[in-house]
Amino acid sequence: MLHFRSGHISGGFRLLTSLALKTIRRYIHPPPPDLIATNNVINEHAKRGNLHLAHHMFAQMPHKNIFSWTILISGYAQRGKLEQCFLLFSQMLPHHRPNEFAYASLLSLCDHRHGLQVHGLASKTGFDAWIYVANALIAFYWKNSCSAGVEAWRVFQEMNFRNLVTYNSMIKGLGMQEQGHKAMILFVKMLSDELDFDHATLLSLISSLCAVNVGSEKAMVLLNCLLLLHCVSVKTGLNLDVGVATSLIKGYSALSGDVGACRKVFLETGVMDRDIVLWTGVMTASVERDPARVLVFFNQMRREGDFYPDCYVFTVLLKACANLVTERAAAAVHSQVVRAGFVNVVELDNALIHAYSRCGSIDNAEQVFYEMSSRDVVSWNSILKAYAVHGKAETALDFFRQMNVAPDEATFVALLSSCSHAGMVKEGTNVFDTMREKYGIVPQLDHYACMVDILGRSGRLSEAENIIRNMPMQPDSVIWSAFLGACRKHGETKAAQLASRNLQELDPDNSLGYVMISNIYCSANSFGEGDLIRKKMDKAGVRKEPGLSWTEVGHTLHEFASGGKRHPQIKAIRAYLDELLRQLKEIGYVPETSAVLFDVEEEHKEEQLYLHSEKLALVFSLMNGGDSSCNVIKIIKNIRICLDCHNFLRLTSKLLGKAIVVRDANRFHHFRDGACSCNDYW
Repeated sequence: MLHFRSGHISGGFRLLTSLALKTIRRYIHPPPPDLIATNNVINEHAKRGNLHLAHHMFAQMPHKNIFSWTILISGYAQRGKLEQCFLLFSQMLPHHRPNEFAYASLLSLCDHRHGLQVHGLASKTGFDAWIYVANALIAFYWKNSCSAGVEAWRVFQEMNFRNLVTYNSMIKGLGMQEQGHKAMILFVKMLSDELDFDHATLLSLISSLCAVNVGSEKAMVLLNCLLLLHCVSVKTGLNLDVGVATSLIKGYSALSGDVGACRKVFLETGVMDRDIVLWTGVMTASVERDPARVLVFFNQMRREGDFYPDCYVFTVLLKACANLVTERAAAAVHSQVVRAGFVNVVELDNALIHAYSRCGSIDNAEQVFYEMSSRDVVSWNSILKAYAVHGKAETALDFFRQMNVAPDEATFVALLSSCSHAGMVKEGTNVFDTMREKYGIVPQLDHYACMVDILGRSGRLSEAENIIRNMPMQPDSVIWSAFLGACRKHGETKAAQLASRNLQELDPDNSLGYVMISNIYCSANSFGEGDLIRKKMDKAGVRKEPGLSWTEVGHTLHEFASGGKRHPQIKAIRAYLDELLRQLKEIGYVPETSAVLFDVEEEHKEEQLYLHSEKLALVFSLMNGGDSSCNVIKIIKNIRICLDCHNFLRLTSKLLGKAIVVRDANRFHHFRDGACSCNDYW
């Protein structure tokens, strides 16, 4: 054992201290004040985007340290200047070893080829193990990966330490790849690692769930995940974050369409915390299922906050107006668009064409189109679709010849739909051939569905079936639905059985495949076969969509279901209907009892026909001033109009001298003077 006297210890300590200080001074050189000041100035210029000035100052520096280089590299990276950023990084290498910030800045900008080079250099220098660089590598690989994030997973698994940014990057990447279920599994692992999450975690998770395109069964699993995230957000208070609330609303809308849940999330936020994005989100969620609520939300937004609607808000409003009965709301929004100064905005004009068309006002849609100072392909497609659903096929074809922009796939869907609604087989076939031969557009499922409908409804079922068999892709439920409808129209039971089976397999929750084949059997007086199909449908838990109609009276939307038992004025409606039926029978109305496909007595069949929802809606409108205060009665149906109701409405327009417009699930029917715009072909 060695022993030192106190003097020796003191002298030895001084010697060691002196050597240590010399070593530190040799390897650590504190930057002079002018270098620090210059770096700060360069940093300020880079942050403000003055990269030319920042680079000029950098080039004039007599001495540069690693921070000088990193500041300028980060500045170029933030402005998306890949070439300058990569060149500067390469020039730095002979002078300084890159730090983690230089690697991360460069990786945030790299494409796949450059990123692989940076990763290789980081591995050689050992920086790939630094968490800041590893996180940047994960984000880079998700952004540039062509192999579902295999490289990102490899980096993640090789990390010895992971933080919140690591997990957020992985969850965001999985969402980009539509792997929401894996994102949820990773979130559970994150919690097991006892890491706290933040609002960015929830935003990425919810987005990942919405990005997944799955069937109804898996959608239910994803909805349960969303409910779990909602609960977690409430427990942590993150549900009050406006971004999280907006994402939850989008999630409920995408996965369940539950407008009530969307409104509940919205109401959980504070009035003062709501921004225009949140308001737009809750309005968007209500567009399809509760369009009238969108207008209520819009007025509430204007009252509660100092918000000025932008183009996107007005677009959402017009989408809602498109789902209402009359054009009154669309005209009101149109006036606000003009007052807000959004004149000649192509996107809004396109939305106006769609809204007016869907509300039954083809004249207003045309006026908007004619007044546009410039039009894009969506503008032309919108007016072509309007002519298609309103039965103006020849006008649509004429407009197509005037088109001064290149058509796209949607253009030909609109044209083929026009031909389908008008029974124009020759013209439709020419359009289909022209699409490929002249414009080089390869037919997709929607185009084939139109051709199946065109040929099938005209009675050329064998040709329609050949198209299905020779398609280069597998037919979807829309194609089999079109073919099944054609089989029903022409009583082709054998072909209908094939279509029904395929439709049930592709869309098992849709009642159409069961109902149509059952109706075909009943039409052929095979009531036993039809009843077996209905029992099979009940056993599968599939429910037929009830027939509903809507009409607007006194600025209030009224809903009617077939049978009308729950309507408070049903007795008065039936009394008025009986008198109207008496008058109609005098001018030739005969109930089309073949539309009632049940083995019951004839008078019972007539009773069922009389209580169809569109008849009740028409009578209610007439009872409440529709026969004197307005020139046109408008009705919306959720399913196709039946033959008997079509005859009823056609003759009513003749009897009362009134125009009646009905929008069913497929198209518009304009009844006037005893005739219909569809020419009895629908």
